[in-house]
Amino acid sequence: MTITKEVTFIAKQNDIEKMKDLLITMVEPSKAEEGCLFYHICQLKVDPKKFIVLESWKDEEALDFHKSTAHYKHYKSSFEPYCAEKFSDEVEVL
Repeated sequence: MTITKEVTFIAKQNDIEKMKDLLITMVEPSKAEEGCLFYHICQLKVDPKKFIVLESWKDEEALDFHKSTAHYKHYKSSFEPYCAEKFSDEVEVL
């Protein structure tokens, strides 16, 4: 079953570029993973501290593999100092 998520990050005001740089490092390696259907990071023009990650995985196994990668572990251990708030939802692509 396909898993699609929307993850929102609100960067701390002084850490917008650091958050952006960190999130950008996730794009290419994530897209290269076998089970990745899409992986996009957006930054709101009207509110540049807000980032939205849209990602979709072939199945739970693909998402679990993603969470075991070096690039995911690096992001996971690095984002908190730059982030004021983070939340996510599983969504359905219509």
